[in-house]
Amino acid sequence: MTEPLVAQRGTGLLRTFDEAGVLSPADVHVAERLRKLGGESSELVLFAAALAVRAVRSGSVCLDVRRMREVTVEDADEADIAELPWPDVDEVVAELRRSVLVSGGDAGPLRPLCLADSDPAPGEDSGGELLYLSRYFHQEQTIRDVLDARAATRPPLDADLLRAGLTRHFTDPTGGPSAAPDRQRIAAALAATRWTTVIAGGPGTGKTHTVARILALLVEQFDAPPRIGLAAPTGKAAARLQEAVDEQSVALGLPDGLAAMTLHRLLGWQRGGTRFRYNVHNRLPHDVVVVDETSMVSLTLMCRLLEAMRDDARLVLVGDPDQLTSVDAGAVLADLTARPVRATPDPRLGELVGADLDAVDDPAEAALSRSERERLAGGVIRLSRGRRFGGAIAALAVAVRDGREDDVLALLRGESPEISWCGPDDVDSLRHDVVTTSRAVTEAARDGRVLDALGGLEAHRLLCAHREGPYGVQRWAQQAVEWVGEAAGTRLDPHEWYPGQPLLVTANDHEIRIYNGDAGVVVEQADGSLAAAFPRGREAYLLHPSQLSEVQTVYAMTIHRSQGSQYDTVSIVLPEEGSSLLTRELLYTAITRARRHVRILGTEDAVRAGVGRRVSRASGLRRVIRPFPAR
Repeated sequence: MTEPLVAQRGTGLLRTFDEAGVLSPADVHVAERLRKLGGESSELVLFAAALAVRAVRSGSVCLDVRRMREVTVEDADEADIAELPWPDVDEVVAELRRSVLVSGGDAGPLRPLCLADSDPAPGEDSGGELLYLSRYFHQEQTIRDVLDARAATRPPLDADLLRAGLTRHFTDPTGGPSAAPDRQRIAAALAATRWTTVIAGGPGTGKTHTVARILALLVEQFDAPPRIGLAAPTGKAAARLQEAVDEQSVALGLPDGLAAMTLHRLLGWQRGGTRFRYNVHNRLPHDVVVVDETSMVSLTLMCRLLEAMRDDARLVLVGDPDQLTSVDAGAVLADLTARPVRATPDPRLGELVGADLDAVDDPAEAALSRSERERLAGGVIRLSRGRRFGGAIAALAVAVRDGREDDVLALLRGESPEISWCGPDDVDSLRHDVVTTSRAVTEAARDGRVLDALGGLEAHRLLCAHREGPYGVQRWAQQAVEWVGEAAGTRLDPHEWYPGQPLLVTANDHEIRIYNGDAGVVVEQADGSLAAAFPRGREAYLLHPSQLSEVQTVYAMTIHRSQGSQYDTVSIVLPEEGSSLLTRELLYTAITRARRHVRILGTEDAVRAGVGRRVSRASGLRRVIRPFPAR
């Protein structure tokens, strides 16, 4: 009963916006603590502070003060939110500039809030004031400073060796030089000539294919085998990176023993004391670090990674900036692909890739736009040609990404066998896929065919936007369990282990090397005992189920959880159109999990809402900012 009591401490604007659902008791509590600790008396400052806490809780790094009214509240009408007594923005800004919480006061150096003026970000019409909680301001500033410092110098390079390697590894299907512009070749040249490179692109554009060749090129640049670190935010994503590199390591001559791991494990997460073993005082030993699925990396984790990087080590960040971002604050990959470019172009780049960067003689590859050519100077390249899948799934994903509602609906209504669109209650085909997948996995698990059981999990996945409610994971997972049990003629008990039980790890356990996001299955061994199997490259990692402390049965999962995974068929349960979770990024992420077939269950209104609503995460990373007061 403590939270309601905390909320009752709020008065004036804090109470009004708490009761309206715009603020939470936690937001109000932080503002009241700042009132007490900092001696702040301005109601407008405390209100802005509470909104800044809310912004972080919602995934933003800061509060864009000029846009503070642009909030969404679940189950609340936009008109009702607009009618709340929002204060004048200019008055709020003026009070913040006078506040002891921003400038410090007689009570001491406590400055828990940071205010910054900002220029417009690329593609925006105007800038404005950004209000940070100091922790996030300093983390963002650290990222900015480290990246700028790394961009000021360039690695030593054997240009002739690199040129020969680029020619050898990037050719067209006939064996001749690749046509221009070969974005994969450009990405490889960037990674060799810069300390930090960002390789963006959607699923199937060849990101890990390119990464493997980058590693081969970089190995040739070292006199002794370099120390290479491969990482991803989740165990599942790390396993996929491992698998992709393993498939190409022999052909490319990569060093033995390359192992992908979670980013937390790479940094040496440890209980108590300093959170990570590797930090600004104890740098990572690696000469090259590759991070896959960077869209899932939060601002805090990116700050810790950059702090731990040696100045003379290459960092390659890989991911899809159009996907859902981290569940924590920040949209770092999207910000990095859009932030202002301060570095000067490398005159060697065009010569190294062996083509005019402005040329277009590959009809399957998009020409580099002026903005993209400018971003090459910042080490940013976007891969554009889809290679994993094409046709209707790719067209649907691009239409969603670009916000073309009518095109999305036309594709859903089309007759492509790759796409199905069902009403919310039309579940026959979904039930068939759930039961068929479970039957195949269970048969393999009972026969002890561990790899077949793990592979069978990827035949179909049911995805939801919500965890709870009529469109949430809990409801649909229970429905799937009932379908599977009815088909098998038995009742499945999620509290007991059984062969074929699909598992999802929900927390890191470094002692047994199991990580948040790992997906596995319970299998029967030759002696009749049960084991939990998890993929590790081309092998399976087996544990006794009792060793798993944070794991759940997973017949359905959130779209957020599905990032870094691929399935043959994906079924997507859309919530009602009013859900604030239903966004373009969510729909795009869900669609791009599918290799062969996408099934969407939802109304036309829900589809239109999902395509039309974008995730908005305030950040200063893609802007030029000027802290106030000057620091």
